[in-house]
Amino acid sequence: MTRHAHRIAIAPSGFKESLSAARVAEAIAVGVRRVIPDADLDLIPLVDGGEGTAEALALAGGGRLVPVTATGPVGEPVASHFALLGGPGPLTAVVEMAAVAGLALVPPGLRHPGATTTYGVGELIRAALDAGARRILVGCGDSGTSDGGAGALQALGARLTDRHGRELRRGGGALHELERVDPSGLDPRLARTELLVACNPYNVLCGKRGVARVFGPQKGATPAEVELLSAGLERLADVLTRDLAPASGAPAIDLRTAPGTGASGGLGAGLAAVGARLLPRYDVLLDGLDLDARLARADFVITAEGALDHQTVRGKIPAEVARRAHASGVPVLVLAGTIGPGAQDVRAVGVDAYSAILPAPMTLVEAIDRSDELLADATERAMRIMALGTRLAPLAAA
Repeated sequence: MTRHAHRIAIAPSGFKESLSAARVAEAIAVGVRRVIPDADLDLIPLVDGGEGTAEALALAGGGRLVPVTATGPVGEPVASHFALLGGPGPLTAVVEMAAVAGLALVPPGLRHPGATTTYGVGELIRAALDAGARRILVGCGDSGTSDGGAGALQALGARLTDRHGRELRRGGGALHELERVDPSGLDPRLARTELLVACNPYNVLCGKRGVARVFGPQKGATPAEVELLSAGLERLADVLTRDLAPASGAPAIDLRTAPGTGASGGLGAGLAAVGARLLPRYDVLLDGLDLDARLARADFVITAEGALDHQTVRGKIPAEVARRAHASGVPVLVLAGTIGPGAQDVRAVGVDAYSAILPAPMTLVEAIDRSDELLADATERAMRIMALGTRLAPLAAA
């Protein structure tokens, strides 16, 4: 009887500020082949709306990247892009917010989410409209902002003013001063364009699990700044609901607590107020990959992400992959750059084992520089341990 080659699906996310999902998958494949040279590998690099989303969808959809210079998160021009996809139907663009307002674009010394802006996201949307797009998918993730999408709305033509009628300065730290939103200058093409936001439905704008409280500290906010941002986002939700949503004809959703409103520092709420539909990101981003069937065909699945911790089960790629693979009874290994508090929670969503890729203490700079090598070596170690376990299994059963 002929033994079939081991079928292994490799379905990782990218490592932020280090490797794209495609490069992570390739590095894992190198490690697998050191142990099982004839393995039948299915590489499925995945994106979650953050870094690399536009490029990945352009490659998958026969499209192209369009370079654009836009306003970065700290107000300086940055080289950015959006994607135009191929295929039938209305011309579709992909705007990746991380490409113009991501945390990687905020210098460490300037990581103050009260000052960073999504203005460039609105500029990319306008550039996509100029290119003829009539369907725009906005990928949310890896943001360096917490302005509730206020900057994007300003770039799209809305006026946000304080009680003196003065234009609000950019950044979430000014939102508590917001008095009125004037929608009369909004780009009229928005009304004729399908605007979709691919977001993590776990992220909401306000409340105890509001985006400022959950992610503000990661972006550099002090406890006092977190409270100021939270109050500002509450104020923004109230004013948008009163002034903007009715004028845009947007569906009546609760901008404070509806799923996805907190995506990318509240960008989800800001775009929902001008008619965008907030959709669970994997329902949108995995469309066309036939992921469930590909995982079900595998004997084993390897996924990966930069940090495995309590946030992983709240909509990160390894949790999504594990949930889908578990439904078909396929075992899952997660490789992670770091393992933090709450990592053990991933077992509840179908992860069978997880491991960090660092073999010894090293600086972040060194770890980033050696990411490909570290991933390949960690994969090799994991595969050799699995091979040993397979050889020992018959002895244990004897």
